[in-house]
Amino acid sequence: MHSLDPFIFSSSVKSFWRTRERQADMQRQRGQTDQGSRSAVTGGRQMDGFSETISRLLMDAKIDENDIFQRVSVELPGYFRPTKEWDIVVVVDGNLIAAVELKSQVGPSFGNNFNNRTEEALGTAMDIWTAYREGAFCTSPAPWLGYLLLLEDCPESRRPVAVREPHFPVFPEFRHASYSKRYELFCRKLVRERQYNSACFIIADRKRADSAQNYKEPAKDLSATQFISQLLGHVKGTSGIK
Repeated sequence: MHSLDPFIFSSSVKSFWRTRERQADMQRQRGQTDQGSRSAVTGGRQMDGFSETISRLLMDAKIDENDIFQRVSVELPGYFRPTKEWDIVVVVDGNLIAAVELKSQVGPSFGNNFNNRTEEALGTAMDIWTAYREGAFCTSPAPWLGYLLLLEDCPESRRPVAVREPHFPVFPEFRHASYSKRYELFCRKLVRERQYNSACFIIADRKRADSAQNYKEPAKDLSATQFISQLLGHVKGTSGIK
């Protein structure tokens, strides 16, 4: 396997910010500006650049383009719900090989959205692993699940956050932790608890969108290159590609 560019998602991050700006401008022109920054969220498609980059890397690793699904045919069976749409699904010869979830979080509402993101990711993992246990994917081997999160790098996301402990103490790592640190802890725990096979956590400042190095990786174990390397290694090994 060729070495990966350490800023492999640079163009994806640039696309993310440009898409948000374009959607916000379109809504303002229509006179439909949502409250706060929600106008840049309700249009969707912000993470398409990441989906396209990952799909290209899969094809570079000799995964057939017809076996990689994004935008359409990305529904997978659940156990607690009929289906769940993933951002990228890899199905080879009728076997579910991999599924990737792509998420983002931009201010100012870091608090409420942090809880929503954690509950969503945990529920998704529990749902698909239970469905797998119950034979939803026929004879497929255990799939590789990936979780990628982009967080806006700004003073609000880096500021320490107080916690309330009216009855019992929180785990010490959460005390005075910023939302950036909370997300880092969350992504790491997703992997250590085997909810996902790998997680990628990056932070990006919108003011540096056009820079070649337009994002940071707070933790080596949650880096983009490690995430992609593990995905490609699993897909190639499971698919029998040499």
